[in-house]
Amino acid sequence: VYIKYIYNKGLIGIFFLPSQFTSLSYDYVLVAKTIDDQERDAFIKQTQFINELRKKNFKVTKISDNYLVFYGIQAPKEIFQKYMYLLKVSDTCNWSSNQKDLSLILLINVSFFILSFSAGNLPENLRDLLKAKVFEARFCLHEVKSQLYITVEHKDIALSLTLMFLSSPCVCFFRNYFGEKVALYFLWLGWYTWLLIPPALIGILAFLYGLSFFNSSPLIKEVCESDRVMCPLCDEGCKVWKLSETCSYAKLSLLFDNNGTVLFAMFMAIWTTLFLEFWKRHRATFVCEWKVSEWSESEEELILEIVNDSDCRPNEYKHSYLHSTLVLICVTIMIAVIIGLTHLLVVFRVIVAGFLAKQSSENSHSNIGAMLAGAVLHFLIITIMTRVNRIVAMKLCDIEKTRSFAATERSFTVKMFTFQFFTYFSSLFYVAFFLGRINGHPGEYVRIGGKWRLEECHPSGCLTDLFIQMMIIMVLKQIISNVVEYSVPKCEFLRKRSPKLQRRCGVCYQKDESEAKDGDELCEMCKLKDWHKNYQLTHVDSFSLFNEFLEMVIQFSFTTIFVAAFPLAPLFALINNVVEIRLDAIKMLTLERRMVPKKTNNIGVWIDILEAIGVLAVIVNGLVIGVSSDFIPRLVYRYVYGPCVNSTTTDIDCMAGYISNTLSIASMNDNRVNFTPYQMITPDGFNATSCSYKDYRNSDFNVTPQFWLILAVRFAFVILFEHILVICKFIAAWFIPAAPMQVKNDKLFDKLDRLKEELK
Repeated sequence: VYIKYIYNKGLIGIFFLPSQFTSLSYDYVLVAKTIDDQERDAFIKQTQFINELRKKNFKVTKISDNYLVFYGIQAPKEIFQKYMYLLKVSDTCNWSSNQKDLSLILLINVSFFILSFSAGNLPENLRDLLKAKVFEARFCLHEVKSQLYITVEHKDIALSLTLMFLSSPCVCFFRNYFGEKVALYFLWLGWYTWLLIPPALIGILAFLYGLSFFNSSPLIKEVCESDRVMCPLCDEGCKVWKLSETCSYAKLSLLFDNNGTVLFAMFMAIWTTLFLEFWKRHRATFVCEWKVSEWSESEEELILEIVNDSDCRPNEYKHSYLHSTLVLICVTIMIAVIIGLTHLLVVFRVIVAGFLAKQSSENSHSNIGAMLAGAVLHFLIITIMTRVNRIVAMKLCDIEKTRSFAATERSFTVKMFTFQFFTYFSSLFYVAFFLGRINGHPGEYVRIGGKWRLEECHPSGCLTDLFIQMMIIMVLKQIISNVVEYSVPKCEFLRKRSPKLQRRCGVCYQKDESEAKDGDELCEMCKLKDWHKNYQLTHVDSFSLFNEFLEMVIQFSFTTIFVAAFPLAPLFALINNVVEIRLDAIKMLTLERRMVPKKTNNIGVWIDILEAIGVLAVIVNGLVIGVSSDFIPRLVYRYVYGPCVNSTTTDIDCMAGYISNTLSIASMNDNRVNFTPYQMITPDGFNATSCSYKDYRNSDFNVTPQFWLILAVRFAFVILFEHILVICKFIAAWFIPAAPMQVKNDKLFDKLDRLKEELK
């Protein structure tokens, strides 16, 4: 009924034919070159491996064309029966015999393990043979009649599919085809997309709130109508400039540095906690329905090893302090290298800003130009370092010598995400917490290499710099990622298209005698055509799903950690995810080879990473509001130094004069000020005797009492903000059960029924 409704409404229908109408004849297909195109040693190893499989009662069908040799492999039924019995005995999975749709994907999982780690008496397993190019490829087949069917009429494609993925039938379809691991990815992505709607709407309201003060704010008027002369931004070629030159920059700053964004950051810190807690409940509902609540990764590994070899010995847990120390040192060095690239980015921005300041008469152009150039360079560094980070993370996993592939996957995930996090966010941390705070003052500027002065913040604040960095990196990353994610598999598919299959006279095939029957030649032709299509699809491996998770978790970090500077981040994330779900579904079912179905009952180590991001989001947003934004200085000015403190008049805006209050004056009569007479020529052609700069200092360049008061209020706010939100986080975690009561009761009665069955 659900599918029929979707179809009749002109939406997108995703449906799989019932299992009784589909047939998965082979669990896996191995691909090798023809005899003429490979070395003799490779052919011998290939033959030996196939013979070992036959000794284990695997059914092997060989079909050849003029270019490739295909081996269709199917595991014997007794292996699956043994696997299911051990599952029941070990209590690792509450799988019931009436779930026939899952029998095929479970058998694929068993076959994958045996093929990957078993070589009988041979010294090399299948993974070694693939690395040595004895076999060209290994893949499990897509079910011919269980493809993704898309019906498009006049409805919004992406939105329709997003809404569908939030429903139980669609997730269960993917579970029955790809296993729980892929299904939980789509379940998490759909849940994340759905819960992005409230912050996206509130972020728009925060943006509109800032937009409403565009023409009426006294801060903007003070900048745009000011005659203040500001100090030069560089040592050579830069002159003094008028504060009014940066009127547009001041307007942009107010869009993302106002009271609305402060409240929005508080909301997002609480939203992060609620998202994780409600995700646990959402996951528990499906995991209970799928009967994998008691699934254990370590027990399943033992079961697969026993199924493969009843006399096996498990890989024992080992720990090496030497290897752990070496890995820790390497990780530290890698992080130091990434942070070093951030310093390189800072130097690049300083040089570009100085160069543009010499070329342009308007200093705002040099600042914005330096920020844009720095953001683009940062994106290029991210693109390059992503490849480097992956290689280093894999090498470190090899040093660790983990016990199992699952342990390797967890270790790789933590390392890769750590490297990627520093690659993406180290520059943003510099802009948020260091830009304009360590640059010094006239007469005592901080210089890089004794030559280039560090950048300064605009009198309206530094939060706009952070916004521009985030917008370029996040939007560029999402657009390019989606284009690459879809176009690369499509181009790979077109590149690997082999010549059209020749007619029957051009095809050689061999088959087991047990398969011989009338009409087999036509059957072999159909198989060969289907296997060719699967071979032409993009290669997938055990880390293919990792790439999808990494992309989304990095986006989650952007959406939560620095959201105070970019309230539109949830909106961009929502738009991206609506498209992402559709692209991922189409890619997995039509452009990529079928992923190996795997069982699980959670999203693995990613949930721990999301928890860490949630805590970091609370800390960073508190620091951004308290340290980076001008929220606290404005608050102190309004109630301590502003015109409304001791005035009874009502026609004065309480923030009038704030910009002037944040500026200090450097006089040319002071010997410590080393500006040249050329630099003190104003745009109007007059010689300035003094200039202003953003800081709280007196004529002797000593900080004023107002500086210490603002600093104390900043720290008090950060401590109060973080403690309140951390308390809210713990209250939410306690108040919201990790699983619905219905799920707990279902598990209780299910366990009771199984115990009664065992007693009988």
